[in-house]
Order: sequence, then C-alpha cells, then structure tokens
Amino acid sequence: MNNFKKQDLAIALVLGEVCAWLMILIGNNLALENPTMAAGLPYFKYLPIIFPALCALGLAAAYFISKIIPVIYQLGKFILVGGTNFLIDMGVLNFLIFYTGISAGLPQSGFKGVSFLVAVWNSYFLNKYWTFKRENTAESATKEILQFFIVTAIGFALNLGVDYVAVNMINPLGGMMPKTWAQAGAIIAAVTALGWNFLGYKFLVFDKPKNE
Repeated sequence: MNNFKKQDLAIALVLGEVCAWLMILIGNNLALENPTMAAGLPYFKYLPIIFPALCALGLAAAYFISKIIPVIYQLGKFILVGGTNFLIDMGVLNFLIFYTGISAGLPQSGFKGVSFLVAVWNSYFLNKYWTFKRENTAESATKEILQFFIVTAIGFALNLGVDYVAVNMINPLGGMMPKTWAQAGAIIAAVTALGWNFLGYKFLVFDKPKNE
C-alpha cells in the first residue's frame, strides 16, 4: 500500500529546488543565442520558490490518485526522478557546450556521454532507494548491478546514437542556432532513453519492490 511520508515530501522539495537552479543555468546560457528566451529571464528568479512547491503538489496529487490506481504514486516518483535526471543531463551538457564553445562533432558527443552518465547514476540511486524501494542480498545485488549495467548500456547507446544523428545528420529545424539545436537533439535523445530506461528498470532491474 502506498504511503505519503514526510520523507517523500522532503525529497520532492529538494529535487524541485535542484531542478529550478538547473533551469536557471540552462536558460541563462540559451538566452545568449535566443533573444526571445532572454526576455523571459527576469521571471526565472521565481523558479526556486515555485517549482519545488509544484513538485510537492504533483507528488501529493499522485498519492491521492494512487488510492484508485496504485501504480500512479510510483509513476509520479519516477517522473519526478526522470525530470531531475533530464535536467542534470541537459545542465551538464549545457555547461560543457557553452564553456568550450563546441556544439557539434565527436567532442559534442563526448560531452553528451558525460552528461548522460552523470544523470544515470543519479537515476540509479533515486529509483533504487526511493521510487522502487529495492533491498538486496549480496547475491541479488550482484544480479541487479549486472542488469542495471545492461539496461543502462543500451539506454546509453540509444541516447548517444539518437543525439549524434539529430545534431550531426539533420539540419537545424525552424532556423535554430547550432548551440540551440544541439540542446534540441539532446532532448530527443533523452526522451528516447527515458522510455527504454523506465521499462528496463521497472521490469528487469527493480522488479521486486520492498513492502512499504
């Protein structure tokens, strides 16, 4: 049975705060190439207050819906973790692109690999201990790590491959600037990997949740 704990509320607020500051970082960098986004930057200062509250409210709503559809609470946690992972992925990539000025080619793919791996490890710990609440014996932990490695490796290949194709083989859509298009390619890649990772983590890696 799902329980809405104070710990869940605290985690939702912390993740919301982290996400808010990552969005500020990404927004400030993208505004250098996008005047339209620059016009909205003054409103970004409210994100550290508003976004954590929205995350907490969203998780609370998922809890109440889960009284009818139990899986919704777990799905709500996964979406919150996934959103955080996405912004970590984008934030690290954004920082590397704008710090170096490199937005295409193999170096950009290398940046994407680094950002993806940082996000994946965050995903592993949050999903293991919070979303799916998995406990291990020494034997099952070894199996879980192997399964996690396989699922993550496939997700990594999908993420990197889709990103490389989008950024280097497809012309920027809608007149986007190269650095902005690199971010768009990362979004497409992240969504693809997110879908695969959800299925792999839920049904292969963390398939036996702990009783709450």
